[in-house]
This record gives sequence, C-alpha cells and structure tokens, in this order.
Amino acid sequence: MQIQDSILTTVPVFKVTDSLKEVIQYFNQTAYSHVAVEDDGLYIGMLEKNDVDNYGADKIIEEYRCQLATFFARPEASWLDVLELFSKNEANVLPIVNNEGKVVGHYDLIDVVNLFIDTPFFTEPGGILVLAKGIKDYSFSEIAQIVESNNLKLIGAFITDSRNDVIQITIKIGATHLNEVIQSFRRYNYTILYGNDDDQFLEDLKERSDYLDKYLNV
Repeated sequence: MQIQDSILTTVPVFKVTDSLKEVIQYFNQTAYSHVAVEDDGLYIGMLEKNDVDNYGADKIIEEYRCQLATFFARPEASWLDVLELFSKNEANVLPIVNNEGKVVGHYDLIDVVNLFIDTPFFTEPGGILVLAKGIKDYSFSEIAQIVESNNLKLIGAFITDSRNDVIQITIKIGATHLNEVIQSFRRYNYTILYGNDDDQFLEDLKERSDYLDKYLNV
C-alpha cells in the first residue's frame, strides 16, 4: 500500500496576495476544510473555511497571515502519519510540502481512509474482538501471544480508544469461532467489550439471567 499513489496535483494553492473573495468562491465549490497558501512560491500555511466566514471578502489573504495553520505532510510520510495529521488538525485536505518548502500536492481524507479500508484488517476473513485493559497493563506482544497460543492467526490490532487510564484495542483474528481465545483473554484480565455471538461466557450469563427472571416471576 503506497499512499504516495493517492497524491492529488489538481487542488489549487492560493497566493498570499489573492483576495478572500476568490477563496470564498472556491470554498463554495468544494467540500474541503482548508486551502493552502504560498508566498513567493513557498508554503506558509492553511486557511480554514470556518475562519474565512468571519473575514472581509474585500481583504487579501496577507492581512490574515497570522491566522494560518502550518500543518503539512512530507512526501515520504507514511499513511499512519498522514492519518494522524488529518485527525490532529480536523482537516479533510492535507498539503504535501517538500524540503524546499514547495507544495507538491495534496492528500484527500477520503482517499486515505479508503486505503485503510483496503488493508488486510478489513479484507481478510475473520472475527473481531474489542478488548479493554489498564493502560499500564496491556501489551501488543501479550495480545499476539494469547492469540497464537490458541493456534490462531492475528491479522491486525490497533488502539481505538483511551480514557481514564483504560485502553481499548480492536483486534482481528483469522477465525470466526473465538470462544476459546475469549476465555484466554479473560484469564489475562482483559475485558471483552465486543466479541462474536458464540461467546459461551456471555451465553451462560444470559441463561442464568433468564432462569433468575423465571424464578422471580413464579
């Protein structure tokens, strides 16, 4: 998967001497959150659509230079680096700036997300588990060891949430019957937030709950 294959060269770069009226017209024609701005051919920052709405259309970009955000990706950046930049800057377009300071293209958030969707994590058959554990207590090597000790293949894993010192990890395993590996994770004090419907532990709890309901209603 080469993210560089997704570089767009058709997204315009505005000059610092351009009028905000031109920028507003462009924003009205596109769904992009930002536009890149250059001064004498060198990148100086990104102008945000939400900010432009508060500026005078008769002004030029130069008058708002200090309001420009300065995020960008390097041509050699990995797709994970690019995704992080999109997330941190709440943008859906990202300029690519070379070592000379020139904008050589852009990434579109939709294109990058589609690259992620095309990875084996989503395309390979298997089952999904969502685990939770203390942020100081988990390790990816331990997760891999638990999966492999059950003679299963770990296709992928990534952190999907982190709050209150608890980490949430989503993993994909090359099998759909995951009851045994679920029990293994519980023995290692992982909480199962999401698992396959054949989780025997949850089924047992449900049966006991149904029995208790019947008993109380007698």
